[in-house]
Amino acid sequence: MVKVLFVCLGNICRSPMAEAIMRDLVEKEGLSRNISVDSAGTGSWHIGEPPHRGTLKKLAEYDVSTKGLVARQFSQEDFVEHDYIVGMDESNIRNISKISGQSNDPKIIRLLDLTDIKKDVPDPYYTGDFQETYDLISEGCRVLLERIKENM
Repeated sequence: MVKVLFVCLGNICRSPMAEAIMRDLVEKEGLSRNISVDSAGTGSWHIGEPPHRGTLKKLAEYDVSTKGLVARQFSQEDFVEHDYIVGMDESNIRNISKISGQSNDPKIIRLLDLTDIKKDVPDPYYTGDFQETYDLISEGCRVLLERIKENM
């Protein structure tokens, strides 16, 4: 089982959106028995909360399930348990490295570094642009899934 964990700051906008999009892609390809997907935040502010209403609305527009999405905090155990730790921006990557005690580990990836875009996924909590976030995360998830399939 390949385990993927998406990480952002509070686990209410970007990482749950990535979790939902990736789960949807994995299910559509019939790979749910081979790939598990989760998300977490580096901060503790929103533990136990559902995704931001903007995230929920955007995912609903594309008929992507949000079932079971609840904010939680990233931990050292997450680093050990997951094969891919995917941060949304450089700040997330630094926080992941600090929390896990690991830096420059190849399993820690900034999502859009997998694509030709190579930039941070902007946080719609601050920008208000959930469409841009959805588009960028969708592209990153498609490329990540292809990479995982190549390495299975």
